[in-house]
Amino acid sequence: MGTKSKMRSFLAVAGVASLALTACSGGGSGSTAGSNSGGDVKTLTVLDSYNNDPDKSILQASIDKCAAQVGVTIDRTTVPGKDRMQTVLQRSSSRTLPDVLMLDNPEVKDVASTGALSALGDYNVDTTAFAGNSLDAVTQDGKVYGAPVPADTLGLFYNKDLLAAAGVEPPKTWDELKAAAAKLTKGDQYGLALSAAATYEGSWQFLPFMWTNGGDETNLDTPQVKEALQLYVDLVNSGSVSKSVINWTQADVKDQFVAGKAAMMINGPWQIPALEASPNVKWDSVQIPINKAGQTPTAPLGGMVWTVPMTGDKAKMAKAAEFVQCTGSKDSQMSLGKARHTVPVRADLHEEYVKEVPTMKTFTQQVENARARTGKLGKDWPKAATTIYTAVQLALTGKASVQDAFAQAAKG
Repeated sequence: MGTKSKMRSFLAVAGVASLALTACSGGGSGSTAGSNSGGDVKTLTVLDSYNNDPDKSILQASIDKCAAQVGVTIDRTTVPGKDRMQTVLQRSSSRTLPDVLMLDNPEVKDVASTGALSALGDYNVDTTAFAGNSLDAVTQDGKVYGAPVPADTLGLFYNKDLLAAAGVEPPKTWDELKAAAAKLTKGDQYGLALSAAATYEGSWQFLPFMWTNGGDETNLDTPQVKEALQLYVDLVNSGSVSKSVINWTQADVKDQFVAGKAAMMINGPWQIPALEASPNVKWDSVQIPINKAGQTPTAPLGGMVWTVPMTGDKAKMAKAAEFVQCTGSKDSQMSLGKARHTVPVRADLHEEYVKEVPTMKTFTQQVENARARTGKLGKDWPKAATTIYTAVQLALTGKASVQDAFAQAAKG
C-alpha cells in the first residue's frame, strides 16, 4: 500500500554488511551453515508485516493454500512494517533469517544487492506471467529476486453527489482538475485533498503528476518536474487544496474525504474498505489526470514481494521457492487481490478481475502503466525521494520558488 511504499533507509545502517555475510553463512531457524537437511522439508518459517486484521487473516488464508499445495506447515511471524528491516538485520545477525521473507517492493533491489536473497531463476521459478513493470522492482543485475503479491497504486477518487450538485465532470486533465477543484471549494469543503507530507508518502503522491508529465527521477531539475510542482502550488495558493496537506498522511486525506471536507482526493485502493463502511459517501474513481494530450497516466507501483533468503539450507531454500512460485499462481493472485482490493500482477487476470471487482477498474488500468520507484535508480531511490518531498515542502510553504525548489532541496 501507499504507506507501505515507504522505503526503509536500513542500508544507511552500518550493520547492512552483516546482512550479506551472515545470510550466506547462517541458516533459517537455526540451520547449520551450508547444510542440506535431506529428506522432505516439513516446515517453513515465514516473516511478513501484515500484522493487523483483517489483512493478517486474509494473508494467512493465502499462505495456508500455498502451504498445503507444496506440502509444508508454516511457522509465521508478523512484525509492523516500520520494524521490518530492523527485524531482518537482527535476525541476520543471529543467523535466524526466515525461509520465506516478505519485503516492500522498493526494498528488494537493496537487499538483493547485499547477497542476502536467492535468485528465483536458480529454482526454475517461472515469473514470465508477471507484468513487466512489476518485475522491474524485483530485478537486480538481470536476475529476479521476488514474486510480487497483488499490487496497489494511486488514483483520483471523487464524491459523486458533490460533483453532480456542482455540475462538474470527473477531471481528465490538469486544467480540468484545477477548474473542478475551484468550483467544488466552498465553506469548509476543499475541492481536492492529497498528501504532501515530508515523508516518502509525500513523494509517492507527487510521482503520478511528475511521471505523467514526462518528469524523471534521474534529473529532477527539469521543466517537466517543475510543471508538476507548479500544479501543486497553484492548487494550494488558489485555496482549492488546504495548506495543511504538508502535514497530512494518506489516512488523513481519506478522513477528509469521508467527512465531506474534500470533494476529491488522491489515494489508493487500500482506502476502499473504509469508503465502503461509509455508505453516505457515494464515490467513484478515475485515473490520475494528464497535463497534455497524448500523455499516459503513470503512477507508482506499490505492493509487497515474497523472497527466498540465502539461509544456507539448500533443501529449505528449494522448498521456499516452491512456496513463492505458488503465490504467483492465478488462484493465489485472484483470491488475495479480491480480498484486499489489490490488483493481480498477472496481466492475464486483469479482465476477469475487473469483472469480479468493478470498483477496482481504475486501479487496474493504472497498474498496467505503473512504474517501480526503484526501476531506474535502484538503491539511490531514497535520495531522490527525499529531494522530491523536500522540494514540495519548500514550494508549498513559500520557502523556495518552483524554479529553485529542487536545486535547493538537492543541497540538503
